[in-house]
Amino acid sequence: MSNQPPASKEKVSQANNPLHGITLENILISLEQRYGWDGLAQRININCFKSDPSIKSSLKFLRKTPWARDKVEQLYIASTNQNNPWNNS
Repeated sequence: MSNQPPASKEKVSQANNPLHGITLENILISLEQRYGWDGLAQRININCFKSDPSIKSSLKFLRKTPWARDKVEQLYIASTNQNNPWNNS
């Protein structure tokens, strides 16, 4: 028997979460540096990347719009995966 207490469900689920500890702002900055605003607008069709884009306005929109935030998070995860077709810059 192990002397360690069993891990809580939250710790176990977060251990497998690739976004754990990464803020939405850091995700957005990373994607903007990698793809630029035009590249983001091509990959994710949302106006905050097309019309006068900025980190601040995009964060405001993404925090209020779960479906858009999900797409941004999925692109970030895909961009860190070397075997993903979204990596083509």
